[in-house]
Amino acid sequence: MTYFCNVEAILANRKIIHVDMDAFYASVEQMDDPDLRGKPLAVGGGGKRGVVSAASYEARVFGVRSAMPGFKARKLCPDLIFVRPRFDRYKEISSQIRKIFFEFTDLVEPLSLDEAYLDVTENKKGNPSASLIAKEIRQRIFDEVGLTASAGISINKFVAKVASDYNKPNGQKTVNPEEVIDFLEGLDVKKFYGVGKVTQAKMYQMGIYTGKDLKSKSEEFLIQNFGKSGGHYYRIVRGIHLSEVKPNRERKSLAAERTFNENIASEIYMLERLESIAEELQKRLKNNKVSGRTVTLKIRYSDFTLQTRSKTLPYFVNDAAILLETAKELLYQDKMKDSVRLLGISLSNLNTGKKETKKKEEVEIIQLRFDF
Repeated sequence: MTYFCNVEAILANRKIIHVDMDAFYASVEQMDDPDLRGKPLAVGGGGKRGVVSAASYEARVFGVRSAMPGFKARKLCPDLIFVRPRFDRYKEISSQIRKIFFEFTDLVEPLSLDEAYLDVTENKKGNPSASLIAKEIRQRIFDEVGLTASAGISINKFVAKVASDYNKPNGQKTVNPEEVIDFLEGLDVKKFYGVGKVTQAKMYQMGIYTGKDLKSKSEEFLIQNFGKSGGHYYRIVRGIHLSEVKPNRERKSLAAERTFNENIASEIYMLERLESIAEELQKRLKNNKVSGRTVTLKIRYSDFTLQTRSKTLPYFVNDAAILLETAKELLYQDKMKDSVRLLGISLSNLNTGKKETKKKEEVEIIQLRFDF
């Protein structure tokens, strides 16, 4: 497939910054409690059923990572200190950081409490250098909030996000327009945002280890082996990613879930837990004033394997009784392969706005030159 376009119309000489806070939850805890500074710290549960939500850099040295079971983290680091998450505090700090972002541009797209994209092509400071803006933002966060942040700067969101992880912690990486292709070709495919462990392993088996290897494959080959994602991989390794920074990101789903102290094998007990989960989800839906049509049941088994089962209803719902009834139907849809450690219900296909008609991206790779 040939990609072509008017570069001014599509890329518009964009200057995108991806700001990513360093070990955010853990750093907030260490900031608020000086006794925790310099020590291996995990935010989350350290018990038999607990999971690490975030790990300080002192803990990461031992291999402790987010989403890791608490018992495994303790084995890797016996001196690991666990603290319970304080999301109200994290939201408070995140709000302070976003206020700093908005002093530079109104085009801010938060991805989570600890990271965001900023389009500074035209900014409130009148500064033509996105690199200097990123440096100033990071300094402001440190001076006014007390935390460090890392940043990636480039011509699109994908490259900026990959670059933000390059010089962590407390660093930044600028990938100038003329450097984008070489930068992507030299990366291990596991560094590509969106390439998970399963896809990474599959690529390795095919001899695709770097961006250069990925770029050597045809679009047809990638689509044949990776489905729709293949087309995405074909474009991003060529520096093509046209997604704009969207200040008002529409919520795609809402969910509630529970991890149990003991594994559950009885479906009767599962239904009891699902009832409270459905009620919690109803509260969240009504607080956000949304309804949805697609109900998804999430099941994590005792061996940590994950299974999801979904059903799309012909009408929008936000009622706990309907959510529970649908989740019950999904539960009985197939036999359980093992005891269960986590159950969750999510609702997607929300009535949050009109869907835009997607247009196929047709762009040519053109070398851009402007002050970064």
